[in-house]
Amino acid sequence: MSKQLVLMDHDGGVDDYLATMLLMTMNQYELIGVVVTPADCYIQPAVSATRKILDLMGGSHIPVAESNVRGINAFPYLYRRDSFVVDHLPILNQKETISTSLVAESGQDFMLKMLQEATEPVTLMVTGPLTNVAFALERSPEIEAKIRRIVWMGGALNVSGNVEKNWEPGQDGSAEWNAYWDPISVARVWRSQIEIIMCPLDITNSVPVTSELVQKLGQQRDRPISDLAGQCYALVIPQDHYAWDVLATSYLGNPKAFELKEWETEIITSGLSQGRTKVVTGGRKIFAMDKVDKDWFYSYLLQQWRR
Repeated sequence: MSKQLVLMDHDGGVDDYLATMLLMTMNQYELIGVVVTPADCYIQPAVSATRKILDLMGGSHIPVAESNVRGINAFPYLYRRDSFVVDHLPILNQKETISTSLVAESGQDFMLKMLQEATEPVTLMVTGPLTNVAFALERSPEIEAKIRRIVWMGGALNVSGNVEKNWEPGQDGSAEWNAYWDPISVARVWRSQIEIIMCPLDITNSVPVTSELVQKLGQQRDRPISDLAGQCYALVIPQDHYAWDVLATSYLGNPKAFELKEWETEIITSGLSQGRTKVVTGGRKIFAMDKVDKDWFYSYLLQQWRR
C-alpha cells in the first residue's frame, strides 16, 4: 500500500515541534516537506530547531522552507521566544552541523511548487495560520485539485477564543490565535472547495498538558524523542498549555479515535471579532473534530515517542 503524501506547515510554537515529531513517527505517510511560518515564533531559531529535529529523527532528506509571509495581528513576543529555547535544547545540539536542507525559495513558493509537482493529492497538515495556503490558492487556483484535504489546528466554534482581551484590547475574545494572526487568509481558504477538517479549541480544551504526561515521558527518556518531548513540555508546564497541534496531528494517525461533526461557518475578518470562526446557517461547510478518546490519545503519544 502506497503512502499518502503530507506537507506540514507549522509556525514554530512548542506544540508545533511536537506535532512535527509525531507526524514523523507515522509510517503510513510520506512527509514531503515542512514549511515554517513566522507567526508563533522568531523565524530563524524556529527553522533551525525544525531542521535539527528532522536530523534527530532520521529525516534529513525532508526539505524545510522558511516562509516570509506576514500576518495582520502579531503573536505576543512572550509566546514567540520559546523558539529560541527549543533551538538551544542540548539534545538538539549534539552535532556541530545540520544535515536537513533549507531550500532557497520562500516557504509559500515552496508549498506552491510541491503542490504543482505532486503526482497525487497531498494532505496539508497546518498547525499555524493558513497564510501560505491562501497564497498558493491566489497564485494558482487550479492547485485545489492537488490538495486532498486540509487538517488545521485553528478556530473556536462554540467556546471562547484564546486571544485574550487583556493582551489584545481590540479583540472581543472570540478568536483563536492561528485564525486571528491572518483572518483574511482564513477567509480565502474558506472560499475554496477543499475539504477542511478543523481541530478547534472546542476539542483541544479537553486535552491539557499535565504533569502526569511529562513524568511518564521522563520514565522513557532513554528514547531520544521522548526525552525531547518531555523537555519541550516541561518548558510550558507552568502555563495553561493544551495539546493543540499534537491533537490535530494525531488525527492522521487514527481518525477512528475521533468523532467529526459538520458545521456551517463563516470567518469574521474585521472589527472586534476579527478571526472568529463563527457558526452560521448557510455558511461554508467544514468538519470539526468534536470528540476524541482521550485515553487513546495520551497513550498514543507515549507509544509513538517511545519508538
